[in-house]
Amino acid sequence: MVQTNEMQIEFDARSCNEGFVRVSVAAFCTQLNPTLEEVADIKTAVSEAITNAMIHGYGGEVHKIWVKCRIQGKEFCIDVIDHGVGIADIEKAMEPMFTTRPELERSGMGFAFMEAFMDELWVESTVGEGTTVHMKKRIRR
Repeated sequence: MVQTNEMQIEFDARSCNEGFVRVSVAAFCTQLNPTLEEVADIKTAVSEAITNAMIHGYGGEVHKIWVKCRIQGKEFCIDVIDHGVGIADIEKAMEPMFTTRPELERSGMGFAFMEAFMDELWVESTVGEGTTVHMKKRIRR
């Protein structure tokens, strides 16, 4: 039987909380003895998911975001959850350079970065109810 360990953080969708969550997630994953590169990948992916929730999910309004982490064997799983506007077309939203907020001069690369830095990425979303970004990283050590 594979041993698991879990944690969850709930925080306000304020940019000043992004660093706290990045460090918390990184600290939790250290029990798997990841490389510095693996930690950096996880932190980057988490930042991108949180930023998407703040900007696109909540439109800059302050609501709650949840980050759930689970260690299962050598797999590190992260869910970033918002109860914002949701995504009407997930496939389109995941295309590189696509953004719903071009006026903010964002790059539209959030999902592309998450895909590049994590081993698995999938998104569940319902318009008017919110979005969950699921990510998985296999720690190689």
